[in-house]
Amino acid sequence: MKSYLEIKVPISFDDYWFRELRDLLYGVDIRWQRGYYHITMAFLDFAPDNVNMRPELSEILGDAVAPVITFDTLDAFASGPHRQVIHLTTSDVPEDFLDLVEDVRQFFKSKGCIIQSDFRLHVTLGRVQDPRMNVHKLKDIISQVDLPTFTLELTDIEYRIFRGKLLGLWKLLD
Repeated sequence: MKSYLEIKVPISFDDYWFRELRDLLYGVDIRWQRGYYHITMAFLDFAPDNVNMRPELSEILGDAVAPVITFDTLDAFASGPHRQVIHLTTSDVPEDFLDLVEDVRQFFKSKGCIIQSDFRLHVTLGRVQDPRMNVHKLKDIISQVDLPTFTLELTDIEYRIFRGKLLGLWKLLD
């Protein structure tokens, strides 16, 4: 079974900088993320069906302090031919958050889970599927957005089956 652990990021589709981004990219074929903004801490390409991850995840996450992340960058990366991901990120990833991410990823691997992707702190805003666009053009356009620097405390973590039900929910200490 495919599943993932994500930490929720409380931003809004209606934030003025997000509207500005969409206005600049008007006419480009983009599937905009509408809500459910998050950072994927671990995407499990395979997790054994017969292993209950919740009790040990609760031990790891129960003592974790909510990370405080300052978001200051809009960027894009290629995700395939004529496909790019527009995302929000930070230029300064907190070490304690990276440690927590590494702890949960190592835990999953110790339970026989397969994680093929490396961790990249990003909040997906949109998926570009336009043959006229490449990552360089996209980055040039994105650089015009007046993104304010803002800091958020991230407290809510969810463990879900890929495109399916919720398996666990945790609130980190603030």
